[in-house]
Amino acid sequence: MHFGIGVIGATGYIGTPYRSEIRESPDDATIVALCARRRDLLDAAGREDNAKLVTDDWRQVVEHPDVNFVIVATPDALHHEAVLECAKRKKHVFCEKPVGMNVEEAHEMWVACRDAGVGHYVPFWTRYVPAMVRAREIVRGGQLGDIKAVIYRWQNPRPEAMPFTWRDDASLSAGGSIADVGSHAYDAMRWMIGEEAVRVLAHADVLTPPKPDLGAINLDEAIQWGQSHQSSESQRVRQATAFDYADIAIQFDSGAVGSLVLSHASCLRKGFAPDVELHGSKASLAIDRTASTLTIATGSEPPELLETIEDPGLGNRFAKYVFPAVRARIEGAGFEHPGLDDGWRVQLFTDAGAKSTERGTWIELAELNPENTART
Repeated sequence: MHFGIGVIGATGYIGTPYRSEIRESPDDATIVALCARRRDLLDAAGREDNAKLVTDDWRQVVEHPDVNFVIVATPDALHHEAVLECAKRKKHVFCEKPVGMNVEEAHEMWVACRDAGVGHYVPFWTRYVPAMVRAREIVRGGQLGDIKAVIYRWQNPRPEAMPFTWRDDASLSAGGSIADVGSHAYDAMRWMIGEEAVRVLAHADVLTPPKPDLGAINLDEAIQWGQSHQSSESQRVRQATAFDYADIAIQFDSGAVGSLVLSHASCLRKGFAPDVELHGSKASLAIDRTASTLTIATGSEPPELLETIEDPGLGNRFAKYVFPAVRARIEGAGFEHPGLDDGWRVQLFTDAGAKSTERGTWIELAELNPENTART
């Protein structure tokens, strides 16, 4: 199948590199239609992609007769309606994570696409990191024994002077860092150990001081501005309302426990410790994504380097993963690529983390599960 692509959120930090990868895959797809809110960037993108349609109305993209696959790369709050319309019109869907503003939206999107029989994909890219792939093989091979504990640190510091973007706005961002990097981290956890969380206890906060407010700029522009400015002096500032830090305790369905630290705050710098620790009944494994190494410890022996994993990067993600995965879903073939079924499961976890922060108590994921609610 050749895909006629429509991109909603075409000129943002995420949409721009995606379009580049699609252009590099002419045998797989052709970009037909683009939608974005800023006309200056949109017109330039339309010329770059030789698109038939450029518009600020996402419905025109979904309705276009030559579009059969829609990329939804907009702020979190704008995913739900667009994905439901794609399902209604039998258009295949790529939806950014977190897939909705809450698990109810995410579950409805999954059910709509499942019932419509359309292909779907959610970009949990961490599944394809070579060190993570190898770690999963080791876990599944039994070398660690039964997994008893998982520790995951995902610290993605942004420039200290980086301006305010929609990701800092709780009305547009589904849970801030809990859902942004937390969705990647939790999906990687569940994918590696083959388990789901059953309850969580979370604390989350906003650690970053008020940010320069430069208006409606995208993340790429904000990062570039933050890297070239040392402070927000003489700038109008705005306090973020979406969490940029969270610490989540987890219990998995086997009884294994987990600890997840998530941050975009500039003061939490990465590189001091392994990103992931997997502790089993036989051995423990540490994953360092920066160095692309796996370190193992057994019994009382000192930890030792197990492997250094070659990591050439993910390359063209659409050619290597997205297009084959969507075709496989359309054909009903077996695969392990992430889709909206994974998207809503991950959102169940991130919603529980946000709810625990609000209540200050453990939250059972079953309490928030729409499938349980539907049966009662």
